[in-house]
Amino acid sequence: MANVTFDWEIFLNRYRDTIVSQWRDRLKIEVSEHYSGRPLEELTLTTGKACDSFCHMITGNDYAPINEFINEITRIRLEEGFPLQDVQKAFELYRQIIIPILVRESPPGLLCSNIEAVNTCLAYTIHRFSYHFQKMHEQYLKDYAGQLEKDVAKRTAELKESEHKYKSLVEDISDGYLVLFRDKIIFVNPAFCSMHGYNEKNIPDASFLFFVAEESKEKVADIVTRDVKKDTEPEAFEYLRMTRTGKHLPTEINFRPTLFDGQEYNLCIVRDITKRVEMEKRNREIEQMAYIGKLTTSLSHEIRNPLSSVKMNLQILGKNNAFQGNDKKRLDISEREIKRLEGILQELLDFAKPLSLQISGIDLNETIYACVDLLEVKFNKRKIQCDIEADETLPCFPADKGKLEQVVINLLLNALESVDDSGHIRILTRKRKQKGKPYAVIRVEDDGKGISRELLPRIFEPFYTTKTTGTGLGLSNVKQIVTAHEGRVRVADSKNKGAVFEVFLPLGEFNG
Repeated sequence: MANVTFDWEIFLNRYRDTIVSQWRDRLKIEVSEHYSGRPLEELTLTTGKACDSFCHMITGNDYAPINEFINEITRIRLEEGFPLQDVQKAFELYRQIIIPILVRESPPGLLCSNIEAVNTCLAYTIHRFSYHFQKMHEQYLKDYAGQLEKDVAKRTAELKESEHKYKSLVEDISDGYLVLFRDKIIFVNPAFCSMHGYNEKNIPDASFLFFVAEESKEKVADIVTRDVKKDTEPEAFEYLRMTRTGKHLPTEINFRPTLFDGQEYNLCIVRDITKRVEMEKRNREIEQMAYIGKLTTSLSHEIRNPLSSVKMNLQILGKNNAFQGNDKKRLDISEREIKRLEGILQELLDFAKPLSLQISGIDLNETIYACVDLLEVKFNKRKIQCDIEADETLPCFPADKGKLEQVVINLLLNALESVDDSGHIRILTRKRKQKGKPYAVIRVEDDGKGISRELLPRIFEPFYTTKTTGTGLGLSNVKQIVTAHEGRVRVADSKNKGAVFEVFLPLGEFNG
């Protein structure tokens, strides 16, 4: 077999204009108000420079252009007052744009290495930019503090004014700022208090480790209690902070050791990185989905054809009167299992292929009634009562009717598998407002076994299931479809036994 190759230079030059235009447009509407207010010409110029710099890095291992671009964009964005996370999000958009194109254009054997090349490029860029941004910011603070120290002996009055300005600067930044003597807190700004659910008046007078989650305490304690070494480079590491309500949230801390009046201190900047961690998780899911899609498509061809042949031969044998009694029963069981395998294969294919919505005006109540009618035989077979409570005031709204039918059927089948014979399922529709926006709500309740608290974090993960049969894709497909409609699905609190699922769908206007 000939070696399969992939020419990065041809690929990046071919899609340069497409990537630049998509990147520019998404910066304008998806990232932040800072980017929304920038001229299109500027965004076109900066994204074009970034694309060309990435091309040099990936094709020729030439880091000079990207280093020059990082220096330039850091200075520009700092002068314009951009927060660090906005520019990090802007770089991440490049990954979200180029990976779907790579999935489509890469030879199967090179897809993973091509994605790895993009990830390596972006990891270097974001790390270097973040460090450069932080270093310039810290240099500003250091220079400012140094100037104060020089003036202290000569201008007492000016010193007081300068101290006031410095305090305002520290208190107004959105990141947490604190001074540590080993693990003892000497000073914190309001942002640090707010990040942990306190205000300046009620924050405990405690060790910094009091604000660190148990699983991160050993690592944090080891770092903050080290002996301070003068003029060392600032360190940054991630840990889980603990809020007043007991939540454990991902956090990044940058600290610079310093010596002042013979005492050893650490100057620290604490940043919430919850959104960044979620973004990285979504990117990993995108990469996983791309790989699963390639693998499933390849396997489906190899599996479906033999299954069809086996199924056809079983059907022919089933018509042979020579097979009676247990032999006939075994053929029926085999044919039924083949159909089940075909169903699982189809479910895998549906999950792996890109989701495309066919939007039209739908009547949600009508869709609910149709789905319940479709499963009526299953309900009757196990004497399960399924009640519908529909809100007749729900208007028609734009959605993909076929995909929402999949959502409702998957939730009903999930409930059906959870309840005992002669159990009870209830499905409701309601109109509800959240943050001022109207939503149509589908609520599915059952009186089955319920869901343990330990399983809740993974309930919507692909391929995760506690059942002995099935693929674990039902609820994952529900989440995928609902998210594509810009809605959300959750497991709600149940007053009685059983489980409750709620789906929120935005009620946009439909002009039919």
